[in-house]
Amino acid sequence: MPEPQIRKSAILVETVHHEGGPAPEVPLRRAAIMTVIANPFAGRYVEDIQGFMEDLKPLGAQMAQDLIDALGGDPSVVEGYGKGAIVGTAGEVEHGALWHAPGGYAMRAKIADSMAIVPSTKKVGAPGARLDVPVTHTNASYVRSHFDAMEVGLPDAPRADEMLLVLVMTTGARIHARSGGLAAADIKGEDGLR
Repeated sequence: MPEPQIRKSAILVETVHHEGGPAPEVPLRRAAIMTVIANPFAGRYVEDIQGFMEDLKPLGAQMAQDLIDALGGDPSVVEGYGKGAIVGTAGEVEHGALWHAPGGYAMRAKIADSMAIVPSTKKVGAPGARLDVPVTHTNASYVRSHFDAMEVGLPDAPRADEMLLVLVMTTGARIHARSGGLAAADIKGEDGLR
């Protein structure tokens, strides 16, 4: 298949200073990159779609690097990540599943401590649809302080024959995290879970 046809992209960076309690020494930064591409399968059923994952790999790598750059350029500050896709209404949710490997592995390749699976979500939606992209710790999925989500979307995307692909990275735990569970300082880093 040909390389993805990009219509537009956007980066959103949030700096969270507090959530009603005391301000931390270092604010939490959360960033999302969204890229809108043509859906080559829109409007028809295609049985063999897996080859498009290979075509998406360079885009995933570029998006991951752009997101790290938006957070200051140092991948070691990234502690949380997630990915997602919104498929336009002429497509199917399975088309969004093609983003799992290219998006997830791209982030894991750029972040040294990234044993954990990258959480994901996808759906079919019209222009302006919003998506809550789940976030977990990059090295251990059970670190409760890093369970989070970032809402993303663009007013004019995805059009019916497009897909909006998303990567999210965060620099730390939720502000004021105090719900217990495995602490980031106690990660063993053996299996991506604990």
